Amino acid sequence: MKKLLFIFLIALVFQMPSMAQEAQYEKPTWLFGVAAGANFNFYRGTTQRLNSGLTVPAAFKDGDGIGLFAAPLVEYHFPNSVWGIMLQSGYDSRQGDWDQVTSPCNCPMDLSSDLSYITVEPSLRIAPFKNGFYLYGGPRLAFNLDKSFTYEKGINPAYPEQTADPAVNEDFGDVENTIISMQVGAGFDIPLSSNKQKTQFVLSPFVAFHPYFGQNPRATESWNITTIRAGATLKFGMGRKSVIEEAEVVRPSIAFTVDSPMNLQGERIISETFPLSNYIYMDKGSTAIPNRYVLLEKDQVKNFKEDQVEVNNTTNLSGRAKREMAVYYNVLNILGDRMGKNPDATITLVGSTETGKEDGKTMAGSVKTYLVEVFGINASRIAVEGRTEPKIPSKKPGGTLELDLLREEDRRVSVESNSPALLMEFQSGPNAPLKPVSLKGIQEAPAESYVTFKAEGAKEAFTTWKLELTDEKGNVKNYGPYTEEEVSIPGKTILGSSTKGDFKVKMIGTASDGEIVTKESKINVVLWAPSELEEGMRFSILYQFDDAKAIAMYEKYLTEVVAPKIPKNGKVIIHGHTDAIGETGSNQILSLARANDVKKILENALLKSNRKDVQFEVQGFGEDTAKSPFGNKLPEERSYNRTVVIDLLPANSAS
Repeated sequence: MKKLLFIFLIALVFQMPSMAQEAQYEKPTWLFGVAAGANFNFYRGTTQRLNSGLTVPAAFKDGDGIGLFAAPLVEYHFPNSVWGIMLQSGYDSRQGDWDQVTSPCNCPMDLSSDLSYITVEPSLRIAPFKNGFYLYGGPRLAFNLDKSFTYEKGINPAYPEQTADPAVNEDFGDVENTIISMQVGAGFDIPLSSNKQKTQFVLSPFVAFHPYFGQNPRATESWNITTIRAGATLKFGMGRKSVIEEAEVVRPSIAFTVDSPMNLQGERIISETFPLSNYIYMDKGSTAIPNRYVLLEKDQVKNFKEDQVEVNNTTNLSGRAKREMAVYYNVLNILGDRMGKNPDATITLVGSTETGKEDGKTMAGSVKTYLVEVFGINASRIAVEGRTEPKIPSKKPGGTLELDLLREEDRRVSVESNSPALLMEFQSGPNAPLKPVSLKGIQEAPAESYVTFKAEGAKEAFTTWKLELTDEKGNVKNYGPYTEEEVSIPGKTILGSSTKGDFKVKMIGTASDGEIVTKESKINVVLWAPSELEEGMRFSILYQFDDAKAIAMYEKYLTEVVAPKIPKNGKVIIHGHTDAIGETGSNQILSLARANDVKKILENALLKSNRKDVQFEVQGFGEDTAKSPFGNKLPEERSYNRTVVIDLLPANSAS
């Protein structure tokens, strides 16, 4: 059996590359070959009168043995059908040994048989699933070839001085010369040859069952045989050359366009309202505040100002992301500063960890200790609580994707409060973010400065498509693969250290049938650089994991805080994002749903003020790491990536 399994695995290795070949020959209708295997024979019934001259003192009952099966074969497969017929005819051994019995004189007796036949086995076969698996069954016609046996009688162990009788080697008497029985089985055809070859070889492991009825070897007594056969066939046949009328493949038309902005220099100063998360994420196995959070000494508190947070406290971040994460990592200092300025404000710190409520309470206690000892907050203003999971967990019931990352996000201390001085406008409850931090700085290259590639019709025509950009020196850069019809790439990503350059662009699409479709274009890319003054405002709102409906929580904030700040005849750019957990396609849909919800709320707010002067631009970037506001390594980064970013630009930006 081990050898047969080894042959089966080797056959699969040969089969795999052949499946990818283009079909040129049909599967053979006629197949010829050989079958070989082992008969596992099981003797039942009794035999005692072995022939006319020998009747043993006690009847032999159960026995078993393994015999050889070897036969040439021929198969015919009906064209375009699951049906076929097959014929095997060859050597069929039913040899075996009976279990030892004891004679009345307490002497051990052994009996073995070399019974064998020439077998003829016609079968009807069916491949029910139209693949390599098949079932077969039919009659078995067997002609006796050997009916010899060996009988040995030992000595009574009580009389070791006795001499054993010599072994008897004779033929069974009353043996049926012809037996008619039945057999059923199953097998699996494994192609060993490419269907580009006319002569095709097939290996077929099989197993068959030959039941006892009809298999009484003798016309006397009740001895019968049940057999299980396991083996493999090696077959070959000549395939007929395929005649394929190639249907004309009508592919959806692809309109490939490239938009590379001129990127005229224009500095944009952004006054940003940055949402401050009310979560402090804790490291696994620790109840202490992680060292990535900024912790002050007591004498540094008087000089702390939340709108002047230093950016040199973070690493591996740049530009806007670096500054914003620096703000977040000062969340405990901002909270302490605000509580000091608002002596009536109270908070509850809820520590959550899968290791138990006591560890969660200890986590919350470490945050309380910092606020009390460093910022001098009265301990009675801070309550602590421990839980095994947060009140609003990231890990949803029934979720299966990347559970380790979600558990990491649920290992946290949540800051809960009912004090308006601490919370974002119009927010309340255990999930309410803290009051945003106002930032002012120079924005890096805005999203509208990116090079945009549009492949209209790609979703219908391709499984994926990619981009190949070649610069003037012949250097090639590859981007993708993509499934959406529009992608934007920052100019700096394309240009590297250059400020401008000409590129040949090739769009390479892969259709569902494997055909490659290409479209070509040329672009001139200019790096965005600041120069002229342009002022704008930015707001961000955050979501829970895999949630687009949380926008209802922000409706009043967007309506009464953000909408009134939109400049007359201005432009609103809305970008939706997600973290990198889950499927790329689902995240793309989720990010766009979040962005469109924000747009709808802002539009409704403007209509109530009889305003129709605003231009909207909405995009969903999903988990695209090139456009994600933050990284995805840490739980706080993933949390801040579940966001919609809203830029409010003045009239001169709307063109």
